[in-house]
Amino acid sequence: MVETSGGRWRLHLHGQRRSAAAFLAANKTLLAAVWVAGFTLVFLWQSASMFAGGGLLAPPPRPAPRLRPNVYNLTGFGGVGDGRAVNTRAFERAVEAVAALADRGGAQLNVPPGRWLTGPFNLTSHMTLFLAEGAEILAITDEKNWPLMPALPSYGYGRERKGPRFGSLIHGQNLKDVVITGYNGSINGQGEVWWLRHRRRMLKNTRPPLVQLMWSKDIIVANITLLNSPFWHFHPYDCTNVTVSNVTILAPISGAPNTDGIDPDSCQDVLIENCYISVGDDAIAIKSGWDQYGIAYGQSSSNILIRNVTVRSLVSAGISIGSEMSGGVANVTVENVRIWDSRRGVRIKTAIGRGGYIRNISYRNITFDNVRAGIVIKVDYNEHADDGYDRNAFPDITGISFKDIHGQGVRVPVRAHGSNTIPIKDITFQRMSVGISYKKKHIFQCSYIEGRVIGSVFPKPCENLDVYNEHGQLVKRAAMLNSTEVDYDI
Repeated sequence: MVETSGGRWRLHLHGQRRSAAAFLAANKTLLAAVWVAGFTLVFLWQSASMFAGGGLLAPPPRPAPRLRPNVYNLTGFGGVGDGRAVNTRAFERAVEAVAALADRGGAQLNVPPGRWLTGPFNLTSHMTLFLAEGAEILAITDEKNWPLMPALPSYGYGRERKGPRFGSLIHGQNLKDVVITGYNGSINGQGEVWWLRHRRRMLKNTRPPLVQLMWSKDIIVANITLLNSPFWHFHPYDCTNVTVSNVTILAPISGAPNTDGIDPDSCQDVLIENCYISVGDDAIAIKSGWDQYGIAYGQSSSNILIRNVTVRSLVSAGISIGSEMSGGVANVTVENVRIWDSRRGVRIKTAIGRGGYIRNISYRNITFDNVRAGIVIKVDYNEHADDGYDRNAFPDITGISFKDIHGQGVRVPVRAHGSNTIPIKDITFQRMSVGISYKKKHIFQCSYIEGRVIGSVFPKPCENLDVYNEHGQLVKRAAMLNSTEVDYDI
């Protein structure tokens, strides 16, 4: 029924509502059956779609964000991601296209899902390499496809063999504004063949890193996975303003020699954060050149922050400084780090002939979990570039601080041994409690060391250190002891 009142229309639905209610009451069973049938059809349709081809269909890939004003896709340059076709020329053509846009903000190169086999290629300035979820860049394993490069000037010759060295899979020199990122796509060095050749002494040149950027600045590596490098995984060399964030780095924990995770080498202003690293050598190693060559090159590693990382190294150390540190290492902070199932936790290693310095190093909130030796300082790491090193080049180690150090299952919490020519100066231990698994004496080992213990430190520290209470008041002077029993080799 429709009525008008004051020129307005009103629709009365009372009759229709009563009819609908009566219909629903009379046909409840029928309506329930229809609803169940409809739901079943929708469910079966979705199930058929999901399990088509014998397995769950993956959700559609997330579109890559637009991080540059210009965007390319590797397939546009002939790339084929089937794991068999070689894509070296596709990468080279794509990088050439990006380089042509340098004065217009550069470009982003998207690597879509797939397995992209390639030989080594170079990046360019103002470039973003974006690896989609499910994208994997695979390194060719035949060494004939890897170019040889001159030795690093601060090393004198190839790190393992004299003469030229193999260039990295992804390389760049004298670049600015380079980003390698993605939705956790991966770069796989397929290093197994290289490791085997190295062990059998079949290689005439130093093995290649996975990613190496040299003499470059404004570098970001984030949200990707690095796998199975033939040698070091990420090696920034003499670079400035480097950020590594949310990166996973994996290699076998044994049988993968020298597969360091991240090795900042003569770099300034470096941030490494929120990473997981489990490799066959040092997870992170700060370097600055080797013996007389590093002294002559004269470029330090400084202003480095490492935080919020979890690392593992069954054969070496979680976080290392050296042993190649001849250009100097200074102003390093390592904080909020968990080191698990490792031979050593944090380590400083150097030797006569290195020269240089290690200064102002701060470790805070470090946790050791099943680590054989927690803190190691070693000054007789006698591996040299050649016999021409200076026997009077003594590294200076001063200003090392350890605060809030915790752990469990640690055999020797501290082994800090200087020497009469390389003493360890101004070292501090504060708020330390490490559960030990080794009951012999001298589990806190020191020699040729000068510094202090502040507040509660467990296990009992060595006698070489002054003891202060929590309020900074001197409690006990150090005894000058320059040797302690060493229970085993670490």
